[in-house]
Amino acid sequence: MTTATDWTPAQLAALATSSLATIQSLQHESGAYPASPTFSAYRGYSWFRDGAFIADGVSAGGGVESAGRFFDWCTRILVERRAQVVEIVAAAEAGTPVADDQMLATRFTLDGEAGDDDWWDFQLDGYGTWLWAAVAHGRRHGIPLERWREGFELSVDYLVSSWQRPCFDWWEENPERVHVSTLGCIAAGLTSVAGAGVLDAARTAAASAASEQIHSLIRASGTADGHLVKWLGATEVDASLLALLAPLSVFPPTEPLGAQTLDAIERSLSVDGGVHRYLADTFYGGGQWPLLSCMLGLAQAAAGDRAAALAELRWAAATALPDGTMPEQVDTHLLAPHMRAEWVERWGTVATPLLWTHAMYLRLAVELGVVE
Repeated sequence: MTTATDWTPAQLAALATSSLATIQSLQHESGAYPASPTFSAYRGYSWFRDGAFIADGVSAGGGVESAGRFFDWCTRILVERRAQVVEIVAAAEAGTPVADDQMLATRFTLDGEAGDDDWWDFQLDGYGTWLWAAVAHGRRHGIPLERWREGFELSVDYLVSSWQRPCFDWWEENPERVHVSTLGCIAAGLTSVAGAGVLDAARTAAASAASEQIHSLIRASGTADGHLVKWLGATEVDASLLALLAPLSVFPPTEPLGAQTLDAIERSLSVDGGVHRYLADTFYGGGQWPLLSCMLGLAQAAAGDRAAALAELRWAAATALPDGTMPEQVDTHLLAPHMRAEWVERWGTVATPLLWTHAMYLRLAVELGVVE
């Protein structure tokens, strides 16, 4: 890593510009954003969650056509799986929900097909996050949302029927838990699409009601000591909760619950600007993730602390390699250094470039006016 203080405003802006170019150059002809083009475990796949945050960063950075193509990809995947969604919803309504391995996958090949390798695939958050990102994109650029209506409808049906189910979290872990970040992503998506005027009355009411129920559940069982927690009934925080503060604004950091969550994450997971996923993390030794530092910066900016947010942008910029590519995580402060070699042997060196990292850097740079 270079030193964060060495980065000039012009260099910060140049990295944001090159990040947008990197993402757009790697976007598949289908519209999918590959998580990482070369990393062994991610190569050839696109996630609804990662892709939604990537699309939001690209949209904010002016990549209007590129972001729209990703939402086209999401809609196509859902429409092609309409029968599966109908079956899932019917089973849930009958009180006989389908097994986890019969639920929609969290990632698909760039062509939109099901993967052919084992993965921790049942994750609900992405189906809420893409709703939020698509609606935000439409509003940001004045794009009619009718283009993605079928995808919206199927996502709403799926989430309304299934949001209470335990599933894997952002990190493909803890499938027996109901995760607060997952619930928040779902609530953000349902709230956004319910207010977008694109759904019929029944779906609008169902989406709004489910979002209200999620908010109530989080406040009742997803907090401790005044802050959000990793999963229902837990006491510790997870950095994925930052997204609920900003950019999703489910619990804004200007309100008590959001502010105390921001404080708890800063105290327990942020070290010298770098942000860990959670304290027990052992993945590649449990390093610091620049995309999470950028999410912290977005939350700080939303709270009115531009100086702190700019410091996070500089820290993230300092993780870029000389060729401008940005990694998934860095090893400057490992929580479990004895585990790093095991992961390198299993999957190779850390994913670089990670498009999600580039997108969050771009998103924060735009938020701070570093680049327009």
